[in-house]
Amino acid sequence: MKNGVVSIVVSIVVSMLDSGRRIRSQMAMLTLAVLALAMGSAPSMAQSWPNKTVKFILPLGPGSGADIGARLFADHLSRRWGKPVVVENRPGADGVLAINAVLAAKDDHTLLWGPSSTFVGHPYTLAKIPYDMRDLQPVARISSTVVCLVVPTAMKIESMKEFIAQVRAQPGKMNWTSVTTVTDIIMAGYFKNAGLDISQIAYRDPVSGLNDLVEGRIHLYSGACVIARAQVQAGKARMLAVMNRTRGPGLDLPTVTEAGVPELSFDGLVGLIAARASGLTDAARDRIVADVKAVGTDPVVVERLTATGQLVIPGTGADFTASIAEQSAQLAVTAKMLDIRPKQ
Repeated sequence: MKNGVVSIVVSIVVSMLDSGRRIRSQMAMLTLAVLALAMGSAPSMAQSWPNKTVKFILPLGPGSGADIGARLFADHLSRRWGKPVVVENRPGADGVLAINAVLAAKDDHTLLWGPSSTFVGHPYTLAKIPYDMRDLQPVARISSTVVCLVVPTAMKIESMKEFIAQVRAQPGKMNWTSVTTVTDIIMAGYFKNAGLDISQIAYRDPVSGLNDLVEGRIHLYSGACVIARAQVQAGKARMLAVMNRTRGPGLDLPTVTEAGVPELSFDGLVGLIAARASGLTDAARDRIVADVKAVGTDPVVVERLTATGQLVIPGTGADFTASIAEQSAQLAVTAKMLDIRPKQ
C-alpha cells in the first residue's frame, strides 16, 4: 500500500513541475495522499501487538486471588488478541524473582501481573533492592483483591477484639502470617505499636500458610479471601474481618476499621506492569487498557471475580500509578507512625 501511495505522490510532484497553474489542486491531492498513508498505517500499527504469545508473570503461587484473576483475564484477552496468553507463577524472594524475570526479558509481550504490595514495601524490607523502581511502568489497573484476617475455628474466636485479647493473655505463645510485604509491614507495625508479643511466620506461598492455620500451627492468617473460603466453608477456619477500606462483595464481614483496628487497613491493588526497556509502544498500551476495560466490564467476568473476592476496578496506567502512589504514601505514614524506617 505504501509503494502505491508513494507513486501517487511522485506523479503529483511531476505534474506540479509541468503545470504551475495546477499547484493548488495538486497540493490538495498531495495532502490527501499523505493522510491516506497515515490513516492506512495507523490501524496496522495498533494491531501489530500482540504478534506472539503474551506472558503474565505473577509473584504469587497458584490459587491466590491474583492468580485466579490473571487466568480469567488471560482466557478472555487471548480471544480478543488472537494469541495465547499464558500465566507463569514465580513466587519467592518477596516478589523479586517475578519482577526480575520481567525486567530481564526486555520483551513487550512479557508483563508483570502484579499486586502493588509486591514492591511498594521493598524499601522497608530489603537492605538493597536488586532492581530500579523506575524501570517498571504501570500499564493498566485491574482490580483490588479483598484481603481477610482468618483464624482456626478451633480457637473459638469470633472477632478481632477477642483475638487481640487472647494475644495479650498469652504473650509470646501465638503467631501470624501474611501473604505480601505490605501486609507484613502493616501487621508487624501494628502488633509492635500495640505492645503485643506475637511472632511472625513467613511462607513462600499463601496456601501453605493456610494449611498450617487449619492444623493449628498458625493462629492468624492474612490473605485473599478466596484462598480461605474453602476452609471456612468446611468449618475449619473463620474469617474475622476484611483489611480493605470497603466491605468485600458477598461477605458479611466488617472492615478492620469497623472491627476497631483501623491500623490494619489495606487495599490489595492488582494491575499489569511492563519493563520500560521492553519497548512497549503507546499503541500497544492503549490496546491493552481498552481490552482490559472491555473484559473488566463484562458482566460474566465481574460476577466470577466478585465470587473470588475481588473488586473489579479496571483503569489506565495513570490510574494504577496514582493508586500505587496513594498506597506508598499510606505505607510511609503508617511506617513512620509505627517507627518502621526504610532500610536504605
